Amino acid sequence: MDCTENMGKMDDEDCERRRMECLDEMSNLEKQFTDLKDQLYKERLSQVDAKLQEVIAGKAPEYLEPLATLQENMQIRTKVAGIYRELCLESVKNKYECEIQASRQHCESEKLLLYDTVQSELEEKIRRLEEDRHSIDITSELWNDELQSRKKRKDPFSPDKKKPVVVSGPYIVYMLQDLDILEDWTTIRKAMATLGPHRVKTEPPVKLEKHLHSARSEEGRLYYDGEWYIRGQTICIDKKDECPTSAIITTINHDEVWFKRPDGSKSKLYISQLQKGKYSIKHS
Repeated sequence: MDCTENMGKMDDEDCERRRMECLDEMSNLEKQFTDLKDQLYKERLSQVDAKLQEVIAGKAPEYLEPLATLQENMQIRTKVAGIYRELCLESVKNKYECEIQASRQHCESEKLLLYDTVQSELEEKIRRLEEDRHSIDITSELWNDELQSRKKRKDPFSPDKKKPVVVSGPYIVYMLQDLDILEDWTTIRKAMATLGPHRVKTEPPVKLEKHLHSARSEEGRLYYDGEWYIRGQTICIDKKDECPTSAIITTINHDEVWFKRPDGSKSKLYISQLQKGKYSIKHS
């Protein structure tokens, strides 16, 4: 019994001693770990501070390499932007020149149309004057005599002054002058020449201008040389001594046809110009 008790006491003391030794060893290990951790923290902090100073000074590789990439990308984008700017400027310049050219062509076309219109109106007036001249059976001598007599009556210094005639008896006094009577008589003869079926022609009639081409408008359509044209169709307009141009019909009126060119300008043609052959059209 005594031996067993002694052995139990020795084991307890040994265990307690071993436990204390382990606790001391653990304390030493924890202290060493804490010291190492503090030392590592200080070293990492010093490294970070050094790296930050290098970045601030612009010497760190981690800063220089991305910076070089950014600068290279900046140069490439700047070059591309310069090329794009030049292309945009060239495009705007070409568009400006196209607008000027289109405006000049439109102006020239309108000038030609205006010239043709004025010429047609003048020719029509000349034709009517010729018809009036040939439809009136009166010589110019009567007009000249009457005008000369009027000038003589208006001359206050003329020595030949007729004495006033004393009218007695039931005479009819005409209040109109001879020239006014001739004008009225001319008007009556013109009306008779245009309306009366039995009129005497002293001279052969004036030959009217023949139409070289058949052209007319009917219900918003154009008939020209056996073909019909409607709004929205593409046509080819041809004029003598000029290159043919393409256009789209926009409007067809009684005596004119409006069309639109590829450059956006609008112009018109008179049907009388198509009849006379000054312009010709055909389907494109």
